[in-house]
Formats: sequence, structure tokens, C-alpha cells
Amino acid sequence: MSGPRAVAAQRPQWQPGTEHGYHAQTYSWLVGELVRRVSGRTVGRWVAEEIARPLGLDFWFGIPADEAHRVGRIGQVEPPAGDGTGALRMRPKRSVVDAYRDPESLTRKAFGAIDPFPDENDPGYRAAELPASNGIATARGLARIYAAMIGPVDGHRLFAPATLTLARTEESAGPDRVLVVSTRFGLGYMLHGPASPLLSPGSFGHPGRGGSLGFADPESGIALGYVTNGLQKGVTADPRAQALVRAVRSVL
Repeated sequence: MSGPRAVAAQRPQWQPGTEHGYHAQTYSWLVGELVRRVSGRTVGRWVAEEIARPLGLDFWFGIPADEAHRVGRIGQVEPPAGDGTGALRMRPKRSVVDAYRDPESLTRKAFGAIDPFPDENDPGYRAAELPASNGIATARGLARIYAAMIGPVDGHRLFAPATLTLARTEESAGPDRVLVVSTRFGLGYMLHGPASPLLSPGSFGHPGRGGSLGFADPESGIALGYVTNGLQKGVTADPRAQALVRAVRSVL
């Protein structure tokens, strides 16, 4: 069964509207199928033609063969003992890493929707169009796409004012059944909160598994992109990205 059909056939894990959980992989097929039905194009092709090319971005869902040589190799790195402030980080009673080890947990099922999960350095995986998990970008490309959501970039603006309001209006909040921490989400974007602090309460964006972060803050007019190929265990507030956020906040 194809990804979109499998998602459509699945029963909800709980009564809709009563709880929420992060769509670690299924978002690929939810978004990809909407784009295909509306535009007739795959999500990777649509992003390349309608967003990346006009804005001059190094940003892909499905890396082209002639750009593959530029992509860094991904590896795991050990996190530092502290959070960059001199204080030790407190682990939750059950971390997302602990939950992932449980084969019956929603965390494992959500992140393991592609089974077996491919090697992230595999050329075939990088060429796939999976907007939930294998976007490839430079930090500048990531920052510019968020900047274009809140204002014009080289004459191009991605969001109308009403769309910007929807992106950062809270749709769900509280204990996340997949990430096992409290999260806040707008329509497609994570919002500022304890699990992943952004620049201010009005910011919207998303951290990436292993440490990357992208967001926009309409009030200050700032967009930030941070990428790394040294992945740490975790999917929310990476201490390296958070150090950058604090540095930006300190100079405003």
C-alpha cells in the first residue's frame, strides 16, 4: 500500500481534538498528496519551481543529482554535559529517546513509519521527496525561506497577512503523545514554548531532528536558520541552536 493510502486507511489513535502528537513521518504524505492534487506536481518539484528557484535558495526536497556532491555527510555526535549556560540539563522522566526504544510506543511508530529507516547518507534517500524528514538546505537557504514568509525577499513574499496569522495561531498545545514533552503548534509550524524556545512568543518555525532549527519572528523582522551534519540525540531544543537564539535575543 502506498504512503498516502496507508495514512488515509489508518484509524485515529484518539478522539480527534482531544490530544495531539507530532507527525514525524506521515506529514510527508499528508502534505505531498495535497500539493500533488492541487498542482499536479510532486512536492519537491513544486517547492523547487515556486519557492527555491525564484528566491535563489539552496533548499530541496529531493536533492538533484548534479547538487548531491555538495551535501555533507551526516554523523552522530555526543551532546555536551551542559546547555551552554553552565547548568546541567534536566532530563524528563521519560525522554523521546527512551520512548523510541519501546517498540509499542507511539514515538517509535511515528518515527518508524519508514521501516527499515534508510541510511540518511544514502543517495536514494536524499533523492526522495519527504518533506517531513529529508529536507536539504544551507543555513542561508533555510533563513531566507522563513524571511520570505514575513516580508519580501528580492521582491518575493510567500505568505499573505492572513496566512501568516494562521501559521502562528495556536491549534494544539500540551503534552505531546509522540515527543513526550509539552509542545505548541500552529498550522504546520511549532510555536514558541519550553520544548523549543524561539525568539519571542510571536515566533513560529520548527526544530529538526539532531539539532537544526529554522524560524521567523514577525515582530522583530528576524529569520534564523541553523543546520548541522553532527546530529545529537533529540528532536526539540538543541543546546547549540539555543545558544544562537539567546545570542540574537541579547542584541535586540
